[in-house]
Amino acid sequence: MRIIGAMDVHRKQITFKLQDNDTGEVRRGRIPCDRESVRKWLADLGGRDGVHIALEATTGWRFVAEEIQRAGYTAHLAEPAETAARRGPKRRAKTDKTDCDNMVELLTIGRLPESWIPPDHLLEVRTLVRLRKDLVDERRKWCQRIKAQLFHQGLPGGIRLTTDKERARLAEVELSPAGCQVVATGLRVIDHLDQQIEPIDRQIIALAKRQPGCQALTCLYGVGHLTAVTIWAELGDSRRFSNSDDAVRYAGLDITVHDSDGKRPPGHLSRQGPEVLRWALYEAAQSAARRASPDHSYYLATKARIDHNRACLAVARKLLRRAYHILKELGDAALEPVATDITPERSRGVRAAA
Repeated sequence: MRIIGAMDVHRKQITFKLQDNDTGEVRRGRIPCDRESVRKWLADLGGRDGVHIALEATTGWRFVAEEIQRAGYTAHLAEPAETAARRGPKRRAKTDKTDCDNMVELLTIGRLPESWIPPDHLLEVRTLVRLRKDLVDERRKWCQRIKAQLFHQGLPGGIRLTTDKERARLAEVELSPAGCQVVATGLRVIDHLDQQIEPIDRQIIALAKRQPGCQALTCLYGVGHLTAVTIWAELGDSRRFSNSDDAVRYAGLDITVHDSDGKRPPGHLSRQGPEVLRWALYEAAQSAARRASPDHSYYLATKARIDHNRACLAVARKLLRRAYHILKELGDAALEPVATDITPERSRGVRAAA
C-alpha cells in the first residue's frame, strides 16, 4: 500500500488524512460532503496505484465508497463499534482528526475491522426491501391508531380494516366528530400506503422467481417470496462468514449474557445486526406453529419451556443457519444479479398513484 488514507464522513463535510508511505508525506483537510466534491478530490490524487482509503460504515458511506472504487482505488469499510474499541482508552477528546488517525493506523498494521461492501445490485434490493418494511410499519401504526380511537369511543375490538364489509360497518357506528375525522384520515392514509406497497411487492416477487439464491431460500418452510428476497439481500454473501454462528451474530439473534461475581442475569438478544433481517426471519419462524412445519415439535417443546416469542426466535436462528448453508453451497450463483425493473405500464401507474 503506497498511500493509506481515511475519511470521516459527516453530513456537511468530510475530514480526510492521506499518508504516503514512500515519501512520508501526510496530508490533512476537509472537503464538502457531496459526490461531486469527493470525485474531484479523488481525481487530484492522479490515479496513482496502491491507494487504500478507509471509512466507517455509517450513513453516507455508499456514495463515497462508490467514488473510491470508480477512481480505481481500494475502499475499506470499517465497522464503527469495533474500530472505536480498538482505539483503546480515550486519553483525549474524540475528534474527526483522531478518527482518521485511528483508521490509518489500523489499516497500516492490518487490524482494521472491515465490513463487507455489497455489489451495487444487492444494495439496490436492500434499499427496496427496507423501503417496503418502512411502509408496512407505517401502515401498521395507522391501523393501531384507528383501533385505539375506536376502542376509546366504546367500540369492541376485532374490527378488520382491510375488508369492505368491515369498513361499511364503521360508517354506521356512533363516533364523535373528531373521532370520525381520525378514522377517515387513517383509512385514507392506509389506502395510500397500500398503493405504494403494491408495486414494490410486484418487483420483489418478480426478483424472487428469477434469482437463484432467492429461489433456493423459498424451499425453507415459512419462507415466501417476500421474506426470501429480504433474507437474501440482508444476509449477502454467506461465504464471508466462517460458520453459521457468525451469521447468527451478524443478524443480532445471538444471546448475550453477562457474568459478574457468580450472578448471571437472563440473556437478551444482542440486536446488533440488520433489523429487517431479524424481522423477516421472525415472520418466517412463526410458521413453525403449524402442524406441517418440520420444526413444529421443536417449537412446541420450546414454547412449553419458555414462551411463544422466544420459541419463534429459536426457530428463526435455525432458519438462518439453513439459509447460510443453502447460499454458501450455491457459490457465485447465490449473488447472481437479476433485473428488478417493473414494466413501463406499472411505472406509469406508480407515478399516477404518487
